[in-house]
Amino acid sequence: MRKIFVSILFLLSLTCGTLNISAQTDFTGRVYRNPNIMEKTLKEATKDLDSKMGEARKQAIGEAEKKKGRKLTTEELAEIDKKVEEAKTMANAMKKGMKVGIAVEFKSDKDLVMKTDMKIDDEALKAAGVSWVKRKAIKAALAIAPSSEKDTYVVKGNLIIVGTGKDMDTLYIVNNGQQLQGNFDKDTKFTLNRVTTSDATAKKK
Repeated sequence: MRKIFVSILFLLSLTCGTLNISAQTDFTGRVYRNPNIMEKTLKEATKDLDSKMGEARKQAIGEAEKKKGRKLTTEELAEIDKKVEEAKTMANAMKKGMKVGIAVEFKSDKDLVMKTDMKIDDEALKAAGVSWVKRKAIKAALAIAPSSEKDTYVVKGNLIIVGTGKDMDTLYIVNNGQQLQGNFDKDTKFTLNRVTTSDATAKKK
């Protein structure tokens, strides 16, 4: 699973030791999914966007007037407004242009498969000002990123320990086992919701 997380972190940048485990819980047959783990993070990043851009505009004007020692002209204010609008367009485009879906299927009492569905809207990234070189790099990363990876797991209390050694990750069991929570860096967390067998089958068709 670490390989998949590393791939996701690479795309965003272009935006534990040995445990003695006991009391294994059988998760066989369970499927947890989130069609877009980035949705919440990107919504939070663009929350109150107009207000934040208004503050940024005010700050930019203040700094410019202090540097020039006078009030800005109509043309200079228009230039700042243009940059503010460009920043808003970029933020909204990024929110629409990136999708990272994750599904975890527990195949047995010790084996699972993690599947990812990473999609990048090239036109949205282009509108956001992402250069052609970076867009090509993102496409290349998507091409080599594993879409499915097998691993082992053990359960300890409300923790699911996936993998071993340096490749170990932790998922947290919440809401009476109806959700799993995890994170792939200190700032970005995700939640996977449990789906029924029929829902999981339908998604595969």
